[in-house]
Amino acid sequence: MAIIETEAALHEAHRDNHTHRDVNGGWLRPAVFGAMDGLVSNLALMTGVAGGSVSQQTIVITGLAGLAAGAFSMAAGEYTSVASQRELVQAELDIERRELRKHPKDEERELAALYVSRGVEPQLAREVARQLSKDPEQALEIHAREELGIDPGDLPSPTVAAVSSFGSFALGALLPVLPYLLGATVLWPALLLALIGLFACGAVVAKVTARSWWFSGLRQLALGGAAAGVTYALGSLFGTAVG
Repeated sequence: MAIIETEAALHEAHRDNHTHRDVNGGWLRPAVFGAMDGLVSNLALMTGVAGGSVSQQTIVITGLAGLAAGAFSMAAGEYTSVASQRELVQAELDIERRELRKHPKDEERELAALYVSRGVEPQLAREVARQLSKDPEQALEIHAREELGIDPGDLPSPTVAAVSSFGSFALGALLPVLPYLLGATVLWPALLLALIGLFACGAVVAKVTARSWWFSGLRQLALGGAAAGVTYALGSLFGTAVG
């Protein structure tokens, strides 16, 4: 009884310590990337304009225009990119589907050879390939995963990609504009809020990396702050020259 309990405890410990983080990032990576992009680009745009000693109204209009333009651009780019990728995958799946229909035995032997190359005994590999090839849809799924590295039932949605990119970019780009919309008349509240947002985004990214949250946050803070500083200096330089 004690041995069984010990084995059960070891199994629980192994299960608890053998979980892995989502190395692909899932929804987190594109969402945080979009928010960071919106934050950095709109903050840099607004500080560049502010460096030219323009009116508060001009800065607000610039920030809102940057938000709208960037969000629509991100959404359109993501939709086109994901739709094109999906169409390419569908075309490759159609080719594989035709091959399975016209040359089923050749495809079965190809699958068996693939398993043999991975260390499975030839006889067992042939039997596994034969059984998996009985169902055409299952065979297509197996060939797609093994040859193309894709899951036919889990293709990305262009609409979801576009909407999520639009939303995350708009949310990030809104932060530097928000203090002005709430009545701020100087740049520093917008700059402070945007930098806090950059640190928070960097800290969240640490969820899918091996870095500590504070390192990731400070790194993003430094990069965003540098972008804002450079554009402010350029805005001041060109503003003085034009003026």
